[in-house]
Amino acid sequence: LESRLRSLPKVELHQHVDGSIPAEVTWELMRHYRLNPVDRLDEMRRRLEIQEEEEGTLLAYLDKMHYPLWITQFYENISKVTEAIVDAAAAAGVTTLELRYSPVIHTFAGLTPRQSIRSVLSGMNHAQKRLPHLKLGLIVIAMRQHGPHIAKILARQAIAEAQHLHERTGVVGFDIAGPENGNPPRLFRSSYEIARIGQLGLTVHAGEAAPADYVWEAVDALGANRIGHGCSAAEDPELLRRLARDRIVVECCLSSNYHTGAVRRGAPHPIHAFLEAGVPVALCCDNTTVSRTDQQR
Repeated sequence: LESRLRSLPKVELHQHVDGSIPAEVTWELMRHYRLNPVDRLDEMRRRLEIQEEEEGTLLAYLDKMHYPLWITQFYENISKVTEAIVDAAAAAGVTTLELRYSPVIHTFAGLTPRQSIRSVLSGMNHAQKRLPHLKLGLIVIAMRQHGPHIAKILARQAIAEAQHLHERTGVVGFDIAGPENGNPPRLFRSSYEIARIGQLGLTVHAGEAAPADYVWEAVDALGANRIGHGCSAAEDPELLRRLARDRIVVECCLSSNYHTGAVRRGAPHPIHAFLEAGVPVALCCDNTTVSRTDQQR
């Protein structure tokens, strides 16, 4: 059975660039720029991968993406790490891959948001040429803590690189991520309206570290047709019925939900409640490097 599962073609709909860069690639680039904080790859891995004693908080999980940001501020580096992520996914049997990426946090060395988006697309298109069977797309993320105005700017930048406007791999969706509490989805209504008019897919990180109300807002105020994580939705029977009725997909990231504490260790994952209620789900990796996983395990 395990062999058959490994050989199945797979779809990955929720995978972040920053948390999925192969450790060897980060290590190689850090050594090249003499930025490596430690002397051995195995020591570097401990700083890039969540450790058992660190599990249970979103802050500790997100801290693992601190070091990659040292090297992903430059166009060529971003393109290189993205190509490596696509290659790793293809090796795990993925045939459809949507990567998601926050352009603004990669602009500290001078890239514009548009250049930041193009750098990821460059890596994806380089990989596409070698792997023509792959179906690829990019989801642009606006970080909640940067505010609704930056989100509107990013929505417009995302549309400029929309896949349906170009004969190459491009942007297929728009998302918000980052700290949920205090940043409810309704504040980002304008950016999602821009993305909708631009014919981008709409997904929202919601219900990972906030109550089910945030998932309701993602659906009702933003028009999301996919929800990232959505763990708290399992606690609201009416919301489950709504997700099932409107065929709103929940992107379930099992490993990372336990790592971040969104789901308590030993507790059943909300995916069981979603399936029992008829809610469509997608099994996703979230951050393959941080969570020490891939699409085969």
